[in-house]
Amino acid sequence: MHEGVPPGGALVPELLARANAAVGNPDGEAAIELFGAITLQGAFGMLVAADDGAACELGEPDRSDPWRIACVGARVRYVAVRGGIDVPTVLGGRGTLLGAGLGGHEGRALRRGDALRVGALPERPRRSLAPPDLDAPIRVVPGPDVDRFGTGAIDALLASTFQVSERSDRVGVRLSGTPLRGGDAADASAPMTVGAIQIPPSGLPIILGPDHPTTGGYPVLATVVGASVGALAARRIGAAVRFAL
Repeated sequence: MHEGVPPGGALVPELLARANAAVGNPDGEAAIELFGAITLQGAFGMLVAADDGAACELGEPDRSDPWRIACVGARVRYVAVRGGIDVPTVLGGRGTLLGAGLGGHEGRALRRGDALRVGALPERPRRSLAPPDLDAPIRVVPGPDVDRFGTGAIDALLASTFQVSERSDRVGVRLSGTPLRGGDAADASAPMTVGAIQIPPSGLPIILGPDHPTTGGYPVLATVVGASVGALAARRIGAAVRFAL
């Protein structure tokens, strides 16, 4: 962050951990974050799995077709391979920051024909982890800019039901619904963090994600606690979002 680079990492860490657990990897091992669909081919006996537990051994003698995974019924999916994807560590992480062309596989999104190297890890027991609760209220703490809003702003946030906007991305989850009363215009940029709920002039909240700007000028009415960030980011476009203290 002090270099002006956002933290990056998995949009939904819980789903990354589920995919890695299904192949016996550590929770944060490098994997594929998927929006849309992907088809994989691999060497004989290469174990791959998705965050829903679906798994396949690529190259099996009785399996002639490559393995295709799609985001059917989900906003984002994760695909892990036994041993993890072998990519270099950049600024402390192995994720891809598309906006800056840093990290991951050549600093860009995957393309047809890309070949990914696989690492080697000691065998670990496979585990089953619970997915994030996509119906539970998103937990927040007030502030830090409550005093820049009118009386009752927090109550209005907690009483409202919003929907995930199609404009959402890794920079932030944008919400649609009844606008909140906006805060005072910023005098200067302030440091930002994942989960910060910015209220722009439109009154419709933006909840910052892993690729958020390191500073921002919109006032922050409340901040999503770390345990709820994944449950928010995993929700499909149009899904309901409610907040609770």
